[in-house]
Amino acid sequence: MSDVTPHPALRTRFCELVGVKYPVVQTGMGWVAGARLVTATAHAGGLGILASATMTLDELKEQIAAVRSKTDAPFGVNLRTDVADIEARIAVMVDANVKVASFAQAPRADLVSGCKEAGLVVMPTVGARRHAEKVAELGVDAVIAQGAEGGGHTGQIPTSLLTPDVVAGVGKDVCVISAGGWSSGAGLVAALALGADGIAMGTRFLLTTDSRVPDDVKAQYLATPVTGTVVSTRVDGAPQRVVRTDLVNKLEKSSWLANLPRSLRSAHQFRSETGASLWSLLKEGRAMKEGSELSWPQVVMAANAPVMTKAGLVDGRTDVGVLPTGQVAGVITELPSVEELMGRIIGEANATLDRLSL
Repeated sequence: MSDVTPHPALRTRFCELVGVKYPVVQTGMGWVAGARLVTATAHAGGLGILASATMTLDELKEQIAAVRSKTDAPFGVNLRTDVADIEARIAVMVDANVKVASFAQAPRADLVSGCKEAGLVVMPTVGARRHAEKVAELGVDAVIAQGAEGGGHTGQIPTSLLTPDVVAGVGKDVCVISAGGWSSGAGLVAALALGADGIAMGTRFLLTTDSRVPDDVKAQYLATPVTGTVVSTRVDGAPQRVVRTDLVNKLEKSSWLANLPRSLRSAHQFRSETGASLWSLLKEGRAMKEGSELSWPQVVMAANAPVMTKAGLVDGRTDVGVLPTGQVAGVITELPSVEELMGRIIGEANATLDRLSL
């Protein structure tokens, strides 16, 4: 664990809620946030979150066991609420003494109550105040408020506006973790000044030596300027921030009809790799349709996301895959270890607070 002693102001109620040393969360990035990265984050004093959406149930069991074999520190698992085996996944988490259930979408009331009764801290991700207020009414313990600067699926509200708005909306009983654009200790202090109880980072953790992403792909991230990303709906029908590549430019110029064959192939490939049944994919598509404003063509396109992301982040095939990213990639220039990164962030936060005489 990082040996940097945090300023008293950095010992937030989120630290007390989940039992971590520092108020820093490593987000559950699909194909990226596996046992190695989560374990490194836990060892460094933050909260690491496993990404289970791209795992089978057996793979999730294996990954949780891998983390548990190396640390007894708290960590979390990110879940999709529309998968058929959601209850089984939660049961695995409870059995393994996982601390946090992080939801990519608004969880149902019964899922929230069930998790809380089992002792899990419930923390969904939101992109608008109204969404935060809705899940707060369900009794969640915390929310990750992701601003427009964030990577992957994201909204339109900048982090600097979303964070205080969500804080005002959920009241004092729900911890707010600010996400989107953070990479430094000064950013952590800024988020606390906006009313947050900590920060969550994805791209910054992806760009560490503990990340499983291939080095040549990391190099492409490091070469991306602040203006080198785009929020596109052409990948899977929903707004998603990715690195602007030749493939993305081509997708941006094509229609959903032209992309339909690729989407159908992606659905078949994802089904084969994850063991998902045709019925579960149809059920998931129906849930996406009912829980959003997506059209059926957009729902079909949604199969693109996991397969194209895997192609880019795991296989290094940026010619056929995409690279989800936050805008913060444009200001990141090197690849520290997670422990080095955490020590630097807390050291910078301490210095910033001292400079402000707090």
